[in-house]
Amino acid sequence: QVQLVESGGGLVQPGGSLRLSCAASGVIFGINTMEWHRQAPGKQRELVATFTSGGSTNYADSVKGRFTISRDNAKNTVYLEMNSLKPEDTAVYYCNAEVSLDLLGSTWYGWGQGTQVSVSS
Repeated sequence: QVQLVESGGGLVQPGGSLRLSCAASGVIFGINTMEWHRQAPGKQRELVATFTSGGSTNYADSVKGRFTISRDNAKNTVYLEMNSLKPEDTAVYYCNAEVSLDLLGSTWYGWGQGTQVSVSS
């Protein structure tokens, strides 16, 4: 069973920084794509950032220039570095991933449980 576990959330003042981690565990051949999403109260879940196995990244306009997604292949972990945080960044942040399970083309797609990020003075 593949599992994604987010960590690093917390309470931070506006202008502060946090680094979120998403660790993938289980029998994994490789990570195809990992993403960060967030869901604020009363809002739909939105895509924040994407990192593909090819090294390309994409960011939502609202976080572009402030957030950076990166990956540590040795640890099967994706990070989201969040700088210059704003109150509107307050949300539960979720990671998801498409992973390869073997050399036959089997894949798994799923979500972590989420980590709360609160930006408030």
